[in-house]
Amino acid sequence: MAYAKRWLFLIHRWLGIAACIFFAMWFISGIVMMYVGYPKLTAAERIQHLPSLNAATITLTPRQALDAAGIKGPLQDLRLAVASGGRAVYLAVPARDPNVGLASGRRRVAPGIGTVVIDASTGAVLRQVDRAHALASAAVFAGLAVAIDYEGIIDEDAFTHSRGLDAHRPLHRVRLVDADTTLLYVSGTTGEVVRDAPRIERLWNYVGAWIHWLYPFRGNMFNAYWTDIVIWLSILGIGVALTGTAVGIMRWRFTRVYRRGSHSPYHGFVMRWHHILGLLFALVTLTWIFSGLMSMNPWKIFDSGAPALNTVAMNGGPLNISSQQASPQQLLAAAPNGVRELHWIRASGQTLVLVNISGSARPTVFNAESANVYVPNFEALKTSVARLLPDPVARIEVLTDYDLYYYSREPHTMTGGSEKFLPVWRVVFDNAHATWVHIDPATGTVLGHTDSTKRLSRWLFAMLHSWDWLPLLERRPLWDIVLISLSLCGTALSLSGVVIGWRRLLGRKLRSVRVCRFARL
Repeated sequence: MAYAKRWLFLIHRWLGIAACIFFAMWFISGIVMMYVGYPKLTAAERIQHLPSLNAATITLTPRQALDAAGIKGPLQDLRLAVASGGRAVYLAVPARDPNVGLASGRRRVAPGIGTVVIDASTGAVLRQVDRAHALASAAVFAGLAVAIDYEGIIDEDAFTHSRGLDAHRPLHRVRLVDADTTLLYVSGTTGEVVRDAPRIERLWNYVGAWIHWLYPFRGNMFNAYWTDIVIWLSILGIGVALTGTAVGIMRWRFTRVYRRGSHSPYHGFVMRWHHILGLLFALVTLTWIFSGLMSMNPWKIFDSGAPALNTVAMNGGPLNISSQQASPQQLLAAAPNGVRELHWIRASGQTLVLVNISGSARPTVFNAESANVYVPNFEALKTSVARLLPDPVARIEVLTDYDLYYYSREPHTMTGGSEKFLPVWRVVFDNAHATWVHIDPATGTVLGHTDSTKRLSRWLFAMLHSWDWLPLLERRPLWDIVLISLSLCGTALSLSGVVIGWRRLLGRKLRSVRVCRFARL
């Protein structure tokens, strides 16, 4: 027993020296990330930076543009916007296979992959994004008479590690000579601006997300091992927290005191408070480290193997564009002023056009053939959603308020950035995976889906790590006060461990020096 206890003490002592450095970094960077996230270009920001479409500059209908590009088959996606090179362009994603509409699984095509960019005036297909094209895209995005510096082509840098950008690499990096010295990243495949990073955001990221996610190990010789590094450091942290808790409890006298009159045997200020803070905040520290590990989906434990959603069946077939459909001029004439993007979709057996004026507002929906405002048929939609899976629909819930599984977070947060409109439908399927699908009743499109395994992941990561709990999120600044207070206490615990470790290592070094000097004598 004494031997085991001795090893417990030694493991916590020596592993804690290294682990407490990472603990301190994670706590401090976590506070920063509450207010400044890793750079991203949200859907709302992207649309807000698009100029309004001018019908006079659009001479080709979608069908004519697709014919000019040699695209005959069905599409996965089609948009029209002034999004590439400063000109109105169609951005078409051809269907890859018969299961093009699958909303999950390996066959889903990531945004940007296979996108064909077609000039809406000439029908010319974009073959290469060169320097001039990237600068034109950046100038339109900035929308201001500011100077622009071209900084060349990169594959990846400190602010573009996101895997969502893989389809757009290599990236053109452009710097705006504005008050924020904003960096813009232009897709090397579509010519669109796909990321912006103002100076203040970049600076805070070096003490925020860049440190928190251990991005110093990305984009270099450690890149291939980054996932394993994060996972095993988290496991090491859990071990240190567990052994520290065990040691702390064993050394604390609950019913009596030591000779110095304290329940803790340690008389030094740092050692005593490390002991006390460890007992008080061990559970919080352990919870945050464990939930951070869960964010990595270690060993694919949250991959449930649930069947993919058959959105092609739900929508009555893939997206096909015909010459009988309304022209952009007709759609723009019927829509309010200031349309920034037209987005063709397939829903409930019809081809619809989403008219985006503002990224933060729900788009207006038009019928693609008549150019009339689309009136949802809820009974038809109920029949359509039943075709998503072969399993029966248990019930359809109408959400008019956010709940624990459908809620909104700030755009800068890890789970934020997409608009969560209300009301929505929650379609609950009666199957082994307890699948839920969220449907936008205004458009009949799938907003997302979850199952029992993903809902468990939501609790083990989003809840335990970010405290995504509505009673707190809806009562700001209570959420801020709780998280900052606990983070500061965790920081104090970690820094005290760093000081203790430094003193111990320094003491061993001084003893070694004395031994060497004595040996020379």
